[in-house]
Parts: sequence; structure tokens; C-alpha cells
Amino acid sequence: MITAPGEDKRPLFAAKDINGFYLENGPHIFPQKRNWLSATVTAMRRPRYNGKYLRGKIRSMLGATRLCDTLTNVVIPTFDVRLLQPIIFSTYDAKCMTLKNALLSDVCIGTSAAPTYLPAHYFQTKDAANDKEREYNLIDGGVAANNPTMVAMTQITKTLVAKEKEDLYPVKPAHCGRFLVLSIGTGSTSNEGLYTARQCSRWGLMSWLRNKGMAPIIDIFMQASSDLVDIHTSVMFQSLHSDGGYLRIQDNSLRGAAATVDAATPENMRGLIGIGERMLAQRVSRVNLETGRYEPVPGAGTNADALAGFANQLSEERKTRLARPDVCKH
Repeated sequence: MITAPGEDKRPLFAAKDINGFYLENGPHIFPQKRNWLSATVTAMRRPRYNGKYLRGKIRSMLGATRLCDTLTNVVIPTFDVRLLQPIIFSTYDAKCMTLKNALLSDVCIGTSAAPTYLPAHYFQTKDAANDKEREYNLIDGGVAANNPTMVAMTQITKTLVAKEKEDLYPVKPAHCGRFLVLSIGTGSTSNEGLYTARQCSRWGLMSWLRNKGMAPIIDIFMQASSDLVDIHTSVMFQSLHSDGGYLRIQDNSLRGAAATVDAATPENMRGLIGIGERMLAQRVSRVNLETGRYEPVPGAGTNADALAGFANQLSEERKTRLARPDVCKH
């Protein structure tokens, strides 16, 4: 939304507009059913939501915009259920590989197709010049990269290796100490201690798939995937003595409706906005590798302070790049 070009080649949305978009459209994307039993039975047979409103909204907003048209370089993970492997879409690949230069709307619909919630998405791309085509059968990329931090870093490294002139910055591909990584989580309930071994030992297939409104097996896989990336990235930056180059903002204490994927009521969404605002005032934290809990970093200030510091560094870096005559101006 903030990288897709509008008619004036400016972003379709400013960051400040995102909350309003979800408050307006969230209840239509995830319409709440009053009959809990009916909703449960439906979820057992097919996705909870048909996705028609979401698909229509995305297509009407993005139109014929393709991945290569994004205003900044994006990296979007998806998962192809036919190939049983992740498919990573990026602006860089789209400019180099016609068959990966899909409509941005198709990529967005595919990466949002969370299993059990929204239907999988199928589309094709064509390379008329070489008479080739490729088909995609996609679901949410979160099943492979619930925390896409390493996916993004890998893409940048691949770009640096491939380009004859490194127009991003003069740094060797393996020198991750020059990376600035902002990783924003979507929240979890891990601090609450949801399950115990005694409980799980009595579960069969149905309980692992659905338990008290949650999907334990899916939650566990997603949380494990996300946390491992956070741990790996954190250790890597610490080993390079570049702790300040990695900022992870996450709330692991969500409860009730705030912890669910699809509770798109106005009350809950306003509550989520409040949680996000409170997180800005919280101290910068880093994961404890033994407990998995986030602990404040002494002397690091608040998340808002850290974000302001990142913005300043990026601004100075851009000025430096633009001042170099041998670097392409982006």
C-alpha cells in the first residue's frame, strides 16, 4: 500500500492512513459471525472467509500495477502448494525475470491466503517474447517465513552479488554489520503460557487443530519459525558487534481477541492501535536465548527513540549515496 504507485507516482497510502484503511475494511474482510457453532462447522469444511471482498479491494486499488513498478524494493514471501516450496517475489527479480513480474494484486492476494482463513490463490504469468508461462498455486508465505527478516537480508545479499556496481552501498555481501534491520512482529501470546505438556498429552488430531478458539499446531509452527529467525538474527548482529543495527519490536503478551487473527471488530482494532502506540513508548528489548522472553536493553532508550535513530541514519546514508557520482540515483 505504501510502495504501490498512485496516478501521480506517489504512494497510494501514507503510513498514517493505514489504520483508517483497516478500520474501514477490516470488518468486511473478516465479517464476524454471531453463531459460534455455525462458524465452527463452516471452518471444518472450508476456509472461514471466501476472500471475495479482500480480492476485489486489492484488485481495484492496484489495477494493472506489476511488481516491477513498486516505488521501493519489496520482498514478499509466499508458498506454492503444488511445488511444496517457498516462492519469494521481489522487485529485483521482477525486473530481471519476466515470469516473476506478476501483477502486484496477485502477489498480495497469494501472500495473504492464510490456511483455514482464506482460500489459496492461483494465477499465471507469461513471457510472450520467449513463449513461456508459469503457474502459481499460492498460500500465505508465513508458513515458510513467518518472520521474513532473513528473507529480506538474503535478497539484499543476492542483489549485491549479482550487480557489477553495488548501487546500494559499498559493502561486501557477507559484511552484515552494515545492515540496518527493523523487524516488526504482529504480536503473540507466548508470555501467557497457553499450553502445558499435561494438556497436550491428551490431545488427538481435532484438539491439535482447534482448541478454545485457537489452532495450537499452526500457532506452534508459526511461533517457532518466527522466533528462530529472531534468535539467529540477534546472535549474528551481536557476533558482529552491531547490536544497534537490529531492532525487533514485538509484543508477546497479547490476550483474548487481540491475539486472534480475524477479530476485526471496531473495538478490537482500536485496541490494537492502542497496543501499537504503547509499544513505541516501551524500552528497546532483545530476546533472551534461554527463556525466549524479551528483556529491556540497558541504556537503549525507547522503541520510538530507536526508530528516530534509524530514520536519521537512513537519511544521512541517502545523502551520502546521492553525493557520489558513481552511484545510480534511486
